[in-house]
Amino acid sequence: MRVHPPGGLTVGRAAALVGVTVKTLHHWDAIGLVRPTGRTRAGYRVYSGEDVARMYRVLVYRELGLPLAEIGRLLDDPGTDARDHLRRRREQLVECVSRLQERLSLVDRLTETLESGMRLTTEEQNAIFGDGWRPSWAQEAGERWGGSAQWAQYAGRAAAMTQEDWKEVAAETGALEADLAAAKGAGVAPGSAAAGALAERHRALLSRHFDCTHSMHVCLGRTFTADPRFSEHYDALAPGLAAWLHDVIAANAEARGVDPRSATWE
Repeated sequence: MRVHPPGGLTVGRAAALVGVTVKTLHHWDAIGLVRPTGRTRAGYRVYSGEDVARMYRVLVYRELGLPLAEIGRLLDDPGTDARDHLRRRREQLVECVSRLQERLSLVDRLTETLESGMRLTTEEQNAIFGDGWRPSWAQEAGERWGGSAQWAQYAGRAAAMTQEDWKEVAAETGALEADLAAAKGAGVAPGSAAAGALAERHRALLSRHFDCTHSMHVCLGRTFTADPRFSEHYDALAPGLAAWLHDVIAANAEARGVDPRSATWE
């Protein structure tokens, strides 16, 4: 390496111009990737305009994800077809973008799962829960209770459930609702042992999703008469079933030490 006359760039100025660190240029010099054209009489590196142009080419190839050793061969081997190499690199990047898009879609689906608490598609939900099911209900519930510990518990459990798990829940729900309608039709009175057993089955089914206390159960029971959608659902199974289930849940909670008139979500 020749001694360079004044006018070249010091390693610090070259690094600042290109946008890398001095340590990076030292490393590139050590591995032979970008060596300074010369040195000062004191031994300091001096970079020429050609050296800086090579640095920029290194940065372009590095941005494409090429390892430094491959960049060196690409720049120094006269037998290397840079255009062919770049075309192949472009194909690799297109494949990489495609994989990243798939991962992005997966992240979106997982985010939706955590927000709605369900891994099933809309079609799968309708197939399992029937035509009366509305997938928007899960979203509405998330907007209403999304900040609660119970919703976080539900979302975590639901996200781990398979289609078979949901089919089992749907079957249990159908069987319970049929038994509730039959009990209402048979004149089973709220507060009776039979009614209490049904209330506990109902609470246990809810507890598959989150730990439902008797006080929480009362709060949910209130919605069966307060929310027209719940009332319509239960009353379609048996006239007056929504109000009857509300009373059954309240009587069961009271028998277990919870005042249904002052029960809160706890």
